[in-house]
Amino acid sequence: MAHIDYFFSTLSPYAYLAGHRMEEVAARHGATVTYKPLDIMALFARTGGTAPKDRHPSRQELRAQELPRQAKKLGMPLNLRPAFWPTNPAPSSYAIIAAQSVGGGDLPALVQGFLRAVWAEEADIAEDEIVRNMLSNAGFDPGLADRGLLSGAEIYGANLEEAVLRGAFGAPFYITDDDARFWGQDRIADLDLHLSGKI
Repeated sequence: MAHIDYFFSTLSPYAYLAGHRMEEVAARHGATVTYKPLDIMALFARTGGTAPKDRHPSRQELRAQELPRQAKKLGMPLNLRPAFWPTNPAPSSYAIIAAQSVGGGDLPALVQGFLRAVWAEEADIAEDEIVRNMLSNAGFDPGLADRGLLSGAEIYGANLEEAVLRGAFGAPFYITDDDARFWGQDRIADLDLHLSGKI
């Protein structure tokens, strides 16, 4: 059975634009998925990237064009300058880690819920109430927001180290069990083709 390790940040607009397409690909191929939220700014610093605010103006200008263009193409609402971005991604990431550990709810819905909250709903995903609501809406115990913080922090840090070790440098980043790597929401079709054995 194929497996996909999904490295992402709950602050990433491109992870938001990925929607549920990766999960649809995984389901089509019977692949399992492990969600690995991480500190994207730390990943940039470790792998030669640059935080958006520090990028050359030409890169910032293209990002300002590309994000709305991709959102429109995908039929997804997007606020290019969200009220709560950047914010602290740790609480939402810890909640995802805890939810994945206990199971029982809709993990893809939880992940996308946090991303949509940032990029379409003007919500601060660092706030406890928002985290609890997201857990509840995805069928998880909202109390997970208050439990397992130490293990959540450890796994969150370990995800960053694993990403660096395995060659991930942005988000979303997908790595299959045969070490095929796919960076970006615009490479999900290639992930599909790879799992089909076509590329």
